[in-house]
Amino acid sequence: MELNENAEIDTSQIDDQRSSGGGGGGGIGGLPIGGGGLTGIIVTVLIALVGGYFGINTLGGSDSGSTQTGDNTSLTQKCSESDATKQLDCRNTLFVNSIQDYWTDAYPQNFDGSYKPAKTTLFANRVNTGCGAADSGVGPFYCPADDKVYIDLSFYDVLAQQLGAPGEFAQPYVLAHEYGHHIQDLAGTEAAMRRQQERDPDQANALSVKLELQADCYAGAWAKNATGTDTASGKKIFKSITTQDIEEGLQTASKIGDDTLQQQSGGTVNPAEFTHGTSAQRQQWFSEGYKSGSPKSCDTFAAGAVS
Repeated sequence: MELNENAEIDTSQIDDQRSSGGGGGGGIGGLPIGGGGLTGIIVTVLIALVGGYFGINTLGGSDSGSTQTGDNTSLTQKCSESDATKQLDCRNTLFVNSIQDYWTDAYPQNFDGSYKPAKTTLFANRVNTGCGAADSGVGPFYCPADDKVYIDLSFYDVLAQQLGAPGEFAQPYVLAHEYGHHIQDLAGTEAAMRRQQERDPDQANALSVKLELQADCYAGAWAKNATGTDTASGKKIFKSITTQDIEEGLQTASKIGDDTLQQQSGGTVNPAEFTHGTSAQRQQWFSEGYKSGSPKSCDTFAAGAVS
């Protein structure tokens, strides 16, 4: 993966709350969910209806959570410098720019209406969202109540060091998955899935899996088209995405499957508790999106699509 170092980085698509983040503690070092550490996170992933790693997160289930606004001054200055693409936060901002440029065109081609941009909030340790308060332990998530993606960038350390997915392409894969949930929100897929869960609670987890796998597929569709994405001035964002990059995306998918996380927690694999899909399923649907390059191939809700 090679980014275009001459591509201007649009920080207006980011809400940088890292300097105003509430809560102390050691951030990723503490991972305060469930008593801290990887096991606590895994437990959270398994008991959450929809949430945890790479998901939609309604947290307390409320749409009345208060939000806050960050200060992009420092980020904007940093991302205007010549070595900006070497900086983690600027690089991730450019990933967001690419993903949203893709969906600006792809959404009206595949769904009704036009694409509505969503900001990504960068936070440290804790953050207030339209879905309630969250901390770093929940991992990256999308909040449908305020139409924002949330991520503590130190999550990538957990992904690399504790979950075994160190590849750089893991980062845009994470973000593209979360924006996949934004697409589901805009298209009404997420709301329809919630209604179906209410009608058939026994299928709640199975429906959650289908939602998550569809977001993986949407991430794959973006990856296929990423080298065609541009900045506002028409400059290419990516110079190249290689086969190795796609392999890193697949490796990431394999490391955050429900079965793999359950095994890492020391427990037995229990499909009844799956909310995101197995490692094989996550790889399958990311691959499906990448091979087709089209969101239309991502109907995980079709009969027999997920087994």
